[in-house]
Amino acid sequence: MCDRTGWIVRACAGRDKDGIFCVVGTDQTGMLLLADGKRRSAARPKRKKLSHVEILAGPPYGSGHPAIQKLTQGEALTDKELRRALAAFRDQLEE
Repeated sequence: MCDRTGWIVRACAGRDKDGIFCVVGTDQTGMLLLADGKRRSAARPKRKKLSHVEILAGPPYGSGHPAIQKLTQGEALTDKELRRALAAFRDQLEE
């Protein structure tokens, strides 16, 4: 199975539709664990199917933010770091 940790995704279904999240891991069934640092903390990520998200940035082009790199290396990430990384990504999208 492919490691999807560090991907930046947009929810396409559910009450969090159009929200931007970071994949902080996967569970045993292959569902993505999503967090944004505000509504969903890294300690309590949201489970979502891969088909219910749109990939905005993944490993081939990825996010160059240090917090995302820290996450992909397996280190712990605080909610504050996660919020800042996603805010920087949103700023890139708007440019």
